[in-house]
Amino acid sequence: MMMDYFDRFSVLFGKGEMFVSGKPFPLGQCATDILNLDGEVLSEIDRRINAFLPLALDMLQQKTDSAACSAQEKLNAVWDLIFTLPFYRELDMDLETTYQLLPLTFADKEKWDEVFDIHSEGHAMFEQLLNGLEYFPESLRNFRGQTVGILEFYLEPLKRRSVDAYALAYARYFKDMGAAGKLFAAPEFEQSFPTQIKFVPVAHPTEKGKAILAEKAEFSYLSHFLYADFYRGLMAGNAPRRCHNCGRYFLLTEGYNICYCNNLAPGETERTCRKVGAHRKEAKERASATPAQKEYAKAYNRLKVRKNRRKISGDDWNAAVTKAQDLKEQAERGKISDVELRKLLAEL
Repeated sequence: MMMDYFDRFSVLFGKGEMFVSGKPFPLGQCATDILNLDGEVLSEIDRRINAFLPLALDMLQQKTDSAACSAQEKLNAVWDLIFTLPFYRELDMDLETTYQLLPLTFADKEKWDEVFDIHSEGHAMFEQLLNGLEYFPESLRNFRGQTVGILEFYLEPLKRRSVDAYALAYARYFKDMGAAGKLFAAPEFEQSFPTQIKFVPVAHPTEKGKAILAEKAEFSYLSHFLYADFYRGLMAGNAPRRCHNCGRYFLLTEGYNICYCNNLAPGETERTCRKVGAHRKEAKERASATPAQKEYAKAYNRLKVRKNRRKISGDDWNAAVTKAQDLKEQAERGKISDVELRKLLAEL
């Protein structure tokens, strides 16, 4: 089995889910976790990478073991942060090699010579490592910025949450981005990311005796994987959504249109945002209700009690509620007064 590295790792995509080192995740969950990452973490990774890169160049000039060890020390400070990020901490990483990469390379004369041969695979791999590190924080900022734009301006206004609704919203986004590109003479807008794909049979990690056909995708950049996870999530009906209470993102699965996450609410010791948000929404609706809406709510509750006690049939309940809704709408249009509405509702 291939070990995972910073710049070469693989995941398995199944039907509606993804597997990272054998652990199942709903599609879109890893993208959601990165959206919730504290921006200061990326700034600190930036600082540590900027401290490492000059020593990496110095190592190439000095060509000494001590220079390789000094550069590795700064590189390990980068790994200490990157490998604690969502997704990376789930990978089956070859940490022993990663944390000794430069001294091990220097100790192997053949590999070290390859680093200086611009036509060799070893040189290409070393360049990819340096370039990938240099661009890493910015690539995550770009992913977060683009994804938040899609979520806030194209998905949040949706009244329905489904595969079809997300597809139409993305079509509008794609059209708008294409038009903006033409306006500024930019290259044609597209969302494409290089991967190596294999189709493999694997044992289901949670259901004994069951096999699944999975798509094994190998990536070289975390941001490429995150885009794939996000868009595959949309194709499955899953999308990140910002909690209307705490402001953090949670993964909304197909068919649900929930505004609140299920995490502990800020300032609470037991209640979740979902529970707190529901109470606040109800209180807000009560406070802003019109006289007609208040009278209708009273009549609705009274009729519901009668139905639950079996004093009226289901058909009578439906007919009474329909009539109550019609009376409320007449009052809101000014066809009857609030006094008349109260009297007519009382007769139901």
